[in-house]
Amino acid sequence: MAELANVSVATVSYVLSGKNRPVAAETRQRVLDAARQLGYTPNQAARSLRKRRTQRVCLVLSSFGGVPSDARLATDLHEMADAHGYSVVTLAVYSEARAQAAVDMLRGGIADGALIHVVGDHLAHDLLSGLAATGLPMVVLSNESGLEGCDVVRTPEVEASAMAVDHLLDTGRRRIAFMAHRYEVYRDQPSGRMLGYTTALERHGVSERIITGGADDRVSAYQTATELLSSPDRPDAIFAASDRAALSAIWAARDLGLSVPGDVAIVGAGNIDEGLISNPQLSTVGPLRHDYTDVVRLLFDRLQAEEPPPVREIVRSWTFVRRGSS
Repeated sequence: MAELANVSVATVSYVLSGKNRPVAAETRQRVLDAARQLGYTPNQAARSLRKRRTQRVCLVLSSFGGVPSDARLATDLHEMADAHGYSVVTLAVYSEARAQAAVDMLRGGIADGALIHVVGDHLAHDLLSGLAATGLPMVVLSNESGLEGCDVVRTPEVEASAMAVDHLLDTGRRRIAFMAHRYEVYRDQPSGRMLGYTTALERHGVSERIITGGADDRVSAYQTATELLSSPDRPDAIFAASDRAALSAIWAARDLGLSVPGDVAIVGAGNIDEGLISNPQLSTVGPLRHDYTDVVRLLFDRLQAEEPPPVREIVRSWTFVRRGSS
């Protein structure tokens, strides 16, 4: 291969191994062309044995599919993994049993590092802390406090959610319902988006709380919104914990002959692109851009470091985006 590309054996090794050595773009392309011509495929198993590494990273999510932000996170992880010669294995944690199984597999060496975004209470603090204590390179998207030994990515959901409810109250709404995820309903104390909801109501002296489930999927959200808006004392606003639920609430309102936002204002969370093509466009809280490159880079910085770098924490900004639905 070196002869075909007219380069040294060392240069071929640098290019095909992915080592961070300076190689001219033209030279690199000649090596890659020669590899394709010869049908060369790296022996990942042998390489992994030599390095005592799997050349895999693990993405840990709450479920498979259905969450637009998770899909973008997965895409950005796959793209950077490809660039660094890694493959990606994905684990879904939707129960305590699945959480324990995921931790056991990561402890067993299924991957060289993990990017973890699990909402709810299945992947408990002690499981995460114990996993980080093994030295596994980890990046965790979580607002939970006290995580040590891993990089943490936080989002100020409480503040942004409170801004949304402040807006609803400032526009004269007083019976504001919160459509929560299932796990939020059963928590002893409100957190995240629900905490933003209750914080704003308290700040404005509004005592009534209308809290219901339904935010986990579109069908449940439509059914829940239909029940809420069919009641004699229907709410005049709905703040949904997901944009998918809020979009279903808009459909439910329109099917009942109600106008949005005239009869009921609706706000979601997540700022997904679909909110821009709803009628009316969806007011929401969330990031202004969906790009997880900075998050994914944290993991690969850890994987490539000779010594574990200091623990880092980044905050991805959230804000309230007012559109036509409120």
